[in-house]
Amino acid sequence: MLKYIFFDLDGTLLPMDQDYFIKVYFTELCKRFCPVLKMENEQLIKAVWKSTNSMIKNDGSIPNYQAFWQTFAKLCGKTVLKYVKDFDDFYINEFNECKVAVKYNPNIPEAIKTLKNKGYTLIAATNPLFPAIAINNRLGWAGVNPKDFKLITTYENSSTCKPNPKYFIEIMEKIKAEPEECMMVGNDVDEDVLSTKKVNMESYLVTDCIINRSQTDLSDITHGTIREFLTYARMLPDVK
Repeated sequence: MLKYIFFDLDGTLLPMDQDYFIKVYFTELCKRFCPVLKMENEQLIKAVWKSTNSMIKNDGSIPNYQAFWQTFAKLCGKTVLKYVKDFDDFYINEFNECKVAVKYNPNIPEAIKTLKNKGYTLIAATNPLFPAIAINNRLGWAGVNPKDFKLITTYENSSTCKPNPKYFIEIMEKIKAEPEECMMVGNDVDEDVLSTKKVNMESYLVTDCIINRSQTDLSDITHGTIREFLTYARMLPDVK
């Protein structure tokens, strides 16, 4: 029986223009840190992308934040490590400028409320590439309360990333759930649908901001807009 519903964040709970989001994010990041790190914008952006890639390739042996900062320190010099708290401060403050790239959809908090009232346990299964501070901020932009989720995957508490199927196994082990009890709701065909299929989880593909790099045929995939997902959620049985 379905008991746990995992939600992707960017493009699912939080509709967004991803390219615009990335542009604003790096503009603010460079403005804050290029002067103190004595780096050119391009240099810092490349270092962040390479360090992010280290998290995506993480095999579970170390936490994602460690994978990020190890690579970042190699590329920027070890002195960058003294700015870890400054980066946390950035995610509390300047990071909020990225809100211009996202949209609020009232169907999202309504879907969360509906599922909670039915007794489902909710997981914020966003790719854990950011610290908890940043992810909690983005959940707030979506109009949902981080306290609504039993687990929120962050770069501090995770050691794998999508599309690695181990990411979902890691979550299920933490919440003591079986695959048949779980459903993933997300907008990325490869990361949220095909990877969960490998661990025998159900999925619901949200199409408002769909990402389908592999041009996968959707005819055999349960899918719909976030508004249609709300209707779907209302039809789900209560958890006994």
